[in-house]
Amino acid sequence: MYLLTIRDGLHTRHIGPYSSTQQAADHLDQLLPLCGEKAHWQIHELESPADLLAAREARRESTAVAA
Repeated sequence: MYLLTIRDGLHTRHIGPYSSTQQAADHLDQLLPLCGEKAHWQIHELESPADLLAAREARRESTAVAA
């Protein structure tokens, strides 16, 4: 899942979730004309806390084996 973040001046909008980056980009094309000239945007991949913790534990285990 992906999240579109648009920062326009002091306003930050988080829009989504989207199932693909293409869907987020298509929606971005529709939203940018509504924003100011200096608006910044990013498409982020949503990560679950469980996946992050599992990856952290796997790194910890591989470091312990190497030592």
